[in-house]
Amino acid sequence: MENITYEQALAELQQIIEALESGAIGIDELAEQTERGEALIQFCQEKLRQTEQRVQGLRDFLNAQQQRTS
Repeated sequence: MENITYEQALAELQQIIEALESGAIGIDELAEQTERGEALIQFCQEKLRQTEQRVQGLRDFLNAQQQRTS
């Protein structure tokens, strides 16, 4: 996936969902937008997973620091 942020991916995904719900997409574009939506979902899920890992690492580090100073 090209260099986009989580927020950009989420905004694009919301636009795709709105277009699908409104029925403004033809059959050919529907297949294309569905694929793009799936890729965006995977991208967002991976970004969230990575962020959760980083936050957990930070928590572990802070807990270790607290234990050393106690």
